Amino acid sequence: MHPIPLDRRSFLAGAAGSLGMAASSSASRASGSGRIRLGAPVSVDGDDPEEHARAHREKGYRAGYCPDIPLDDTARLKATVDAFARHDVVLAEVGRWVNLLAADPDERRRNIQTVTEGLALAEAVGARCCVDIAGSFNPDSWFGPHPENLSERFFEAAVENARAIVDAVKPKRTTFCYEMMAWALPDSPDAALRLVKAVDREAFSIHLDPCNLVNSPARYYTASKLIRDCYARLGPRIASVHAKDLTWDIEMAVHFREVRQGLGSIDYGVWLAEHAKHTPEVPLMIEHLPNDIEYDAARDHIVEVGRKTGIRFE
Repeated sequence: MHPIPLDRRSFLAGAAGSLGMAASSSASRASGSGRIRLGAPVSVDGDDPEEHARAHREKGYRAGYCPDIPLDDTARLKATVDAFARHDVVLAEVGRWVNLLAADPDERRRNIQTVTEGLALAEAVGARCCVDIAGSFNPDSWFGPHPENLSERFFEAAVENARAIVDAVKPKRTTFCYEMMAWALPDSPDAALRLVKAVDREAFSIHLDPCNLVNSPARYYTASKLIRDCYARLGPRIASVHAKDLTWDIEMAVHFREVRQGLGSIDYGVWLAEHAKHTPEVPLMIEHLPNDIEYDAARDHIVEVGRKTGIRFE
């Protein structure tokens, strides 16, 4: 992606305005408590938007991750919006996975710029959100654990960064959000709601990943209760949701591991029912699997659980 100075807001506004009418249909939402927009990464040769959008529907998906498109490629931006709208595939999120709390000031500045451009892309194509984690003070891993990741210093820096990113783009049709994490804020529904209140921007939302919140035996044993609590309390502010499963590898220390849906302990009957009840318009996005075969198997498991509980995905 080409760097774009933050003072070029006229370009961002122009891109969003020129695509407004087409993007409104791409952001169309599912209706009814028994229907969910499911999505996952889809492998496509080349970057033709029509092929990309059609491939999602052929896989049974009505939501997709946003392709990485340069902001100055207005023709491809419009073609992507049109193609995904034509096939009724919502662009769920623009991911910008960088450390917004990097220790090096220059790196931190570059990372904030990267996420700001990601939010501008989400606005231009009408994606539901741009998402990153709030960051980490870990000097060796951009997302790794650190004692200060749960501190007031972390919270205040996360608020400042969110405001700066949102205020630079001033989005009207999308939002910015932090993904929930096991060892960094926001690490609970309470922390997520506190961030929303502190950031105090309508375009700041919540990115839900219930499996990321399972960070103790107590939460592992009561994961269904945690899922219900997240949807009941956060529902109106949730922009996108990541779908995974967890298993507990028995060792002398606690070790939870992500696995394909159906191979772990998460009750997807509960998860799908809560999602359909509270956020049927919000994309449910499968992630972190190694290949298309595994993604297809995850999709098939979710669809089968949905079939048994009266939930549709087409």
